[in-house]
Amino acid sequence: MSKKIALITGANKGIGYQTALQLGKEGVTVIAASRNKERGIKAVEQLKAEGIDVEFLQLDVDIEADIKFAFDYINNKYGKLDILVNNAGIQIESKEWGINNTATIDEKALRYTLDTNFFNVVKLTNTLLPLIRKSEAGRIVNLSSILGSLGLHSDAASPIYASKLFAYDTSKTALNSYTVHLAAALADTNIKVNSAHPGWVKTDMGSDAAPMEIADGAKTSVALSLLGVDGPSGKYIHLGDELPW
Repeated sequence: MSKKIALITGANKGIGYQTALQLGKEGVTVIAASRNKERGIKAVEQLKAEGIDVEFLQLDVDIEADIKFAFDYINNKYGKLDILVNNAGIQIESKEWGINNTATIDEKALRYTLDTNFFNVVKLTNTLLPLIRKSEAGRIVNLSSILGSLGLHSDAASPIYASKLFAYDTSKTALNSYTVHLAAALADTNIKVNSAHPGWVKTDMGSDAAPMEIADGAKTSVALSLLGVDGPSGKYIHLGDELPW
């Protein structure tokens, strides 16, 4: 198949939905994954109304059977995967971002956040990697956050210095590490792996106080999904600019 196939997790709303919409408008066939079946089907109906070639896949990255099913489904129907956007993620610690909860973090919240935002992203990606290897130009995009930057967190003058939600930030730092390591492991292939910081966006997580619209928040993921052969790999990007690890 010459047409590109993309799997986007958490595609039922927010940045994931906009990523599906924008990639679809670029002619990509989109597999819109969501753990909530009802919301996922509704999102796909809306995308189809926009003329997008899209289908729904129920996928909860915290359920191993769902990950295996995703591999089997994509393998049997398409035999390859060109783009994987690891968009799904959680922040369950606090509604207040401008705090440091490192000394008080609940262990259950820490483990759950790392499972969803890091460990199971690795599991999903590594499971699907044989299909991505079959692409002529495989692209893996890990939705990170500027809050995963240790360089900025350790700089008292940085704009994120006061925001230290330990579980969420640590999960994104770990995800960035996976990006660097996987990109190095795949350096001799046609696969590119990058971390994307979408920006502070008006989503359920970002709140209405955020300065960026959702459509703009998806632009980095879309650009990294469609990188040309000379594009970067193993980088931490926001709207074309590289961020410090």
